[in-house]
Amino acid sequence: MLPETPSPVLPARSIALVIDDAPETLGLISSALEENGMTVLVARSGIEGIELARRVRPDVILLDALMPGMDGFETCRILKGGPSPEPAPVIFMTGLTESEHILKGLGAGGVDYITKPVVVDELIARIITHVLNARAIASARSALEHAGQSVLAFARDGRLAWGSPGALGLLETEAGRALVPRGRAAAGLAAWLAGLVEQPISAARPYEAEGYILKYLGQGPGETMVRIRRQQEGGCEARLAGSFGLTDREAEVLFWLTRGKTNRDIAEILELSARTVNKHLEQVFHKMGVDNRTSAAVIADRMLNH
Repeated sequence: MLPETPSPVLPARSIALVIDDAPETLGLISSALEENGMTVLVARSGIEGIELARRVRPDVILLDALMPGMDGFETCRILKGGPSPEPAPVIFMTGLTESEHILKGLGAGGVDYITKPVVVDELIARIITHVLNARAIASARSALEHAGQSVLAFARDGRLAWGSPGALGLLETEAGRALVPRGRAAAGLAAWLAGLVEQPISAARPYEAEGYILKYLGQGPGETMVRIRRQQEGGCEARLAGSFGLTDREAEVLFWLTRGKTNRDIAEILELSARTVNKHLEQVFHKMGVDNRTSAAVIADRMLNH
């Protein structure tokens, strides 16, 4: 007899935010989650829940769909909108089981829903899945940020779900705000994103608008990942290629070298192996008549800023 596979458990010190106007629901869910090792915060309205989420940054949000005043759908849209959307997964709790209401919740930014009255075991299982997935995504995003990549993630409806610091900085310009106004992709960008869902990465053409180039990186859980850069960066690469007789790829490697990137960073940015980057640099050094990366970077930077 094979040994049983242990069930997943909630990560230590996880925080759940429960937003519901019904005291009995709050009491039931809070007790169940606390018994499973979670710290629980409660809010009796959407506005109170938004304020708590911004202040505490929970690991998961359980949200009642129907509340007086601001309902759960609008609460979720606010949490997931704007330049700094709430990263915690939102699970709707609702007695509405019609597909239009389910789709409305998912369209507002939710990742799942459970029906009322809540079945505690089912709720715990859903929470474990989404918290673990969210932490895995957060870890991957942290790696992208560390590598200095400018990456954006868009939800299926064109809403900006996440961005690395460098990418969000690009969106703070006037051109960037035109590209992603009010936290949502403009019409042209939204159409391009929608067309990527069924495409292999190798077949996807870049999107160019407002002085930016966006390159498709792939699909995450409910998200489309793209890399963003200014179009003039491509101009820099063309100038490097023309000045030193480099291939396009060698010019790209040299460009990122001038930006202080390590070989490992360059490999991740250009989606190459570290060995390939080293070979490109050998050719770059030979063509430039230098024997080290510092000299190559200084000469290239001087040419670009002349």
